[in-house]
Amino acid sequence: MEAGASEVWLCPLCVLMIATSAAVLLLWGRGGRSAGLMVVGVLLCCVIPAGCFILALLSVGYTVIHCTAGRQELLLSAQGKSVLITGCDSGFGHNLAKLLDRAGVKVYAGVLKENGAGAQELRRVSSPQLTVLQLDITDTNQISKTLQFIKSQTGETGLWGLVNNAGVTGFVCDAEILPLRILRKILDVNFIAGVEMTLAFLPLIRQAKGRIVNVSSVGGEVPFPGFAAYGSSKAALTAYSGVLRQELSQWGVKVAIIQPGCFRTNILGNEEEWSKIEKEILSSLIQEVREAYGEEYICSLQRRLSALTTAGSTDTTPVLDAITHALFAERPRGFYRPGPTAVSLSLLHMFCPTWLFDLIFSKITRYNGVKPAGVVSK
Repeated sequence: MEAGASEVWLCPLCVLMIATSAAVLLLWGRGGRSAGLMVVGVLLCCVIPAGCFILALLSVGYTVIHCTAGRQELLLSAQGKSVLITGCDSGFGHNLAKLLDRAGVKVYAGVLKENGAGAQELRRVSSPQLTVLQLDITDTNQISKTLQFIKSQTGETGLWGLVNNAGVTGFVCDAEILPLRILRKILDVNFIAGVEMTLAFLPLIRQAKGRIVNVSSVGGEVPFPGFAAYGSSKAALTAYSGVLRQELSQWGVKVAIIQPGCFRTNILGNEEEWSKIEKEILSSLIQEVREAYGEEYICSLQRRLSALTTAGSTDTTPVLDAITHALFAERPRGFYRPGPTAVSLSLLHMFCPTWLFDLIFSKITRYNGVKPAGVVSK
């Protein structure tokens, strides 16, 4: 028997606990969650046998939380309500716009490229109630134009919902070698622009006593190596949203934070964008840092990105369900963590000793065998 397999059987009770939790989720009608929980749990038991008991407890905890969350309550009527969604070119925003349109919501779908493929598809498949709007959330003029247009459409009713979904990852690499230009761009798109959107549309939302839904990430709570800029921007958005939730409750406005786990979207960009940033890194690093990391390591980062683009679930239903609940439930929750990894990784980070957490994550995030030149030479 191979070493990895023998290590799993050292803790059969833990594997049984994880499998039982997965089975319960399957019976509960969450096949994707059950499969994800089973695969992630058993794989981590193989990688870190010493932590398998903690992982088993986390799987049971996740199952209990999910099955008792009570999302089945009746939702408010969508008729007569309008919702603005940013980042509808693809991914969560694109799918949410279609879903809400089918539910009878008046949807304003903000896109970065109004003539792009995503925008054209929304126009083709949606009802006349869905309006595609050119909206670069980092452009104050475009925000102002969108505000004036929606104000003219909604009148005294106001805007029921704002979904701040647009976001970017930038480039996945060590924090020390990430260009500050990229860091500033990520913070601008993922945090500052979301704040500007919220402040611009808040009077209309207060008028409707509506909802603000901010799409953050489990990366804003759990530190993923390579995601320093992205995680920082999402952590800032999460903290800001938590403050807003408390401050705006007196106005009847509800604020929710969505922290998805690992889902496969287009947020990571493409090879052309990665190549440009790679060249920028190589040309901008001071000699000492460039020699410490080495060109081979820096160029290997694209392989990490390629691996990440195929990771995660393609079924965005859990995220769409969470956002819909946040928009239309009579008593929405403050936090939603859709996807099995969102809960399990958060609990892992919260309850694991730091040394064990770092050890587990060093295994999870090892996408290639290349190490920085300075580390290899030691």
